[in-house]
Amino acid sequence: MTGQRPEQAVLTRDTDLSKTDATRGVIERMVDGLNDHTIDGIGAFFDDSFRWMGNQGCGTKQGLKEFQDNWQRPFQAAFSDKVCIDEARLYMGEWAAAFGRQEAVHSGPFMGIAPTGKRVEIRYMDFWKVTDGKIEDNWVMVDFPHVMAQLGVDVFGGEGWEAFDRGEKIPPRPA
Repeated sequence: MTGQRPEQAVLTRDTDLSKTDATRGVIERMVDGLNDHTIDGIGAFFDDSFRWMGNQGCGTKQGLKEFQDNWQRPFQAAFSDKVCIDEARLYMGEWAAAFGRQEAVHSGPFMGIAPTGKRVEIRYMDFWKVTDGKIEDNWVMVDFPHVMAQLGVDVFGGEGWEAFDRGEKIPPRPA
């Protein structure tokens, strides 16, 4: 890249490292709450006006009520016997991040797929900003294409780049 470079890591530049332990406590209690399938009491961990910003297919939720009604309730209706397993967590001041998986049973409609009863793995990554003991922002990536593949749906129509891993060439789409 030539020329002026974009400014990097603006959001974490001034983080207060003395808040790392408090942030850890909030995240650990929140994950326990999610594993207890808490919906109505989840406000103990999330600010009423927090932002939940998900990838395509997940949407963006503005505020606690939208998160409860437009993410938690539909998610729990689609996937029962759900357990969240963070494989790694990182903490830095008011910031925390994790990646891992949820293991659940596909017991309700999901992305137009009727319940299959299959046990699925739902991979995710989360980044949280904690302010005054509550989650203020949550950036989320949920691997819905992986979930759908486990349910027999290839969202990439056979053109996923996994083909490159196998040494295959993907033909170009007709113009």
